[in-house]
Amino acid sequence: MHNLERPAAMPDDRGAMTPPLPGTPHPSETSPALPQPQPNRPRLLEELRGGRRDLAKTGGAALLVSVVGFCVAFWFVEPPPPREIVIAAGPASGHYYATAQAYARHLEEHGVTLTVLETAGSVENYRLLLEENEVEAAIVQGGAAPRGEDMSRVEALGTLFVEPLWLFYRADLEVDTLRDLAGCRVAVGDEGSGCFLLVSELLEANGVVPGSTGPNATGGDEERTQLYRRAPARGVEMLRAGDVDAAFLVLSPASPRIADLLADGRLKLLSIDRAAAYARRRPKLRRATLARGVVDLAADLPPEDVTLVAPTASLVVTQHFHDALIPLLLEAAEATHAGGDLISGPGEHPSLAGVEAAPSAVATHYYKHGPSFFQRYLGFWMASLIDRAKIMVVPLIVLTIPAFKLWPPVYRWRIRSRIYRWYAILREIDQQLRDGAETDYAALKDRLEAMEHELEDVSVPLSYMEEFYHLRSHIDLVLRRIDARLA
Repeated sequence: MHNLERPAAMPDDRGAMTPPLPGTPHPSETSPALPQPQPNRPRLLEELRGGRRDLAKTGGAALLVSVVGFCVAFWFVEPPPPREIVIAAGPASGHYYATAQAYARHLEEHGVTLTVLETAGSVENYRLLLEENEVEAAIVQGGAAPRGEDMSRVEALGTLFVEPLWLFYRADLEVDTLRDLAGCRVAVGDEGSGCFLLVSELLEANGVVPGSTGPNATGGDEERTQLYRRAPARGVEMLRAGDVDAAFLVLSPASPRIADLLADGRLKLLSIDRAAAYARRRPKLRRATLARGVVDLAADLPPEDVTLVAPTASLVVTQHFHDALIPLLLEAAEATHAGGDLISGPGEHPSLAGVEAAPSAVATHYYKHGPSFFQRYLGFWMASLIDRAKIMVVPLIVLTIPAFKLWPPVYRWRIRSRIYRWYAILREIDQQLRDGAETDYAALKDRLEAMEHELEDVSVPLSYMEEFYHLRSHIDLVLRRIDARLA
């Protein structure tokens, strides 16, 4: 059995060296002197790396617990925004549909697909939203909200533009006010559209109802008021063909159809002299002025200033619409409408002024502060991830602080366990020595020398070498007691 060199003196609990027991031979007298170890730089670096690995293993466990807890909690945070939205717009020939298409191009640049759904108009758009099917957003006309419905399920993101109500009529008729339409054949828009709803209210307020007569009637049932529910394009065709006497439209002043109708000498556009009264009685209407020549300067269209009433078009979403997509939609609205149009000035839209549904809290924050810092510089998807992760800061701190408070004692226990597990063996041998009877001292000595040999391969950080050398000293103490018994 290999006999390891033991120190001639042994440190006590205070680190002082104590002389060997009386009668114990000096190691130089019983075994040849071992060569002095030379400095070994790679061995030192290896021990340093081992210490770092211990730190990494212990700290890594605390970090892993924190990360796992963070991921579990993150699972319950609001899910990531969808990559596809369905928006209800209106007829494919209308301004709402063209506006939604402009939004779709903007959102596509950020990796979001906006599917534009063709509908009959605002009334149908509201119905689709309130049914909570695949439609999550819509462009609607002010005043078109269904009565008696729970509008808390819908949130407004802002008004987008004003779209005037136009009344074109045959030039041979005398029409100065809406009351003069009594006894005429009038195209009032398609049922399900905001135009139809608005025109029905205005005509009824002026006493123009189906079957009524007026100054343009010549007598007979065929001269009584008749209202035709037709889409705007079909109503214009009927007006030009002489099948109706007047047609209502809700269109953008920039629409080519408006310029075409203004240039038609057979038709006239009614200037609504009581527009201020209509706007006061119906807050969703605005008094708007179409300046002379603003549609076509070369043709001087219109040939004079025209007063109109104009409902506002609003962007609304369901209450379940993902909050992260609201700033993206408002960015698209700003890019499309912030420059103004033939009626509204630059910067007037989008805004929350005049919205019919309750404004979204996210939209309100956006109008006050603009897009978030992360969305401004990191892009939509990265900003969305960070915004959702911010919610996890508090749970992360709650998990991380206790984990890293436990790190030092766990690390100390891990290192000291390498040393203290040998004390169980040493105590067992010491108890056998105390028994004395029928003890195989040579076997105990072999076992201790094997322990010393194995301890040469045990690596502990320098800060824990005191405990390590205490163990070596205690092993040496027991070995000398065995040697004394053998002598």
